[in-house]
Amino acid sequence: MLKTGKLLRLRRLSLAGDGRHLLVPLDHSVSDGPIVPAGQWDDLLRALVDGGADGIIVHKGRARSFAPDILKNCALVVHLSASTACSADVDAKVLVADVEEALRLGADAVSVHVNIGSDTEARQLSDLGAVARSCDAWGMPLIAMVYPRGPRIEDPRDPVLLAHLANVAADLGADMVKTSVALPVERMAEVVAASPIPVLAAGGPPDGSDLVEYGTAVMATGCRGLAIGRRIFSAPSPASLVSRLSAVVHGDMGTSHDMGMTTPSTFVAGVA
Repeated sequence: MLKTGKLLRLRRLSLAGDGRHLLVPLDHSVSDGPIVPAGQWDDLLRALVDGGADGIIVHKGRARSFAPDILKNCALVVHLSASTACSADVDAKVLVADVEEALRLGADAVSVHVNIGSDTEARQLSDLGAVARSCDAWGMPLIAMVYPRGPRIEDPRDPVLLAHLANVAADLGADMVKTSVALPVERMAEVVAASPIPVLAAGGPPDGSDLVEYGTAVMATGCRGLAIGRRIFSAPSPASLVSRLSAVVHGDMGTSHDMGMTTPSTFVAGVA
């Protein structure tokens, strides 16, 4: 059985209490550089909260800088992994925080990034297992961001490969998995059916097409939610876009699932 603390935190990751999630990753400031000027961070966060985002994903230092009232209606996920675009190996992720730090920050969950097929896959898998052990001890939900990236990957949108990645996340102790969306999108249903934990689809359509239509198609495959960053925080009106995506995730356009952790998980796919 999941511990009471983990169950409570998992529920806070879904504002509607329906076991579906719209998460907005904002960890790009480590990997790629500033996403908005420093003075606009609070405005961006308030826009995401007002729009109905279920949670945001940030690094530990960023979480310390928020005004106390901003996340009163939005979950906080602290990302524990990092790398930068300047690295000799951009697919090599290292741990830069731990579960105890996230707890002190008031986090509702933590996330860890693993690139399957990378030269440092073994170390990243070891890190995921270690974080899962700590999450179990502290009752902290764990979102595994598992992607097919590296010199050994021929087709990163292959549903068979993505189903494998979802099971890697589940077997190593994650509560949810965030990964790429299969192409064609309809084949994401195969990934969801193969996953023993909820699947979140990462990012938006790779061709830059309509994000809301794409999210609708992804949710129709059985994914439990969407995790979209760049396409949201760079939009002219993040609050409006989040509101429309929240309707896709939580409204009649989404698929119906129970909150129970024994049901197949959903995926959020795309470019985060």
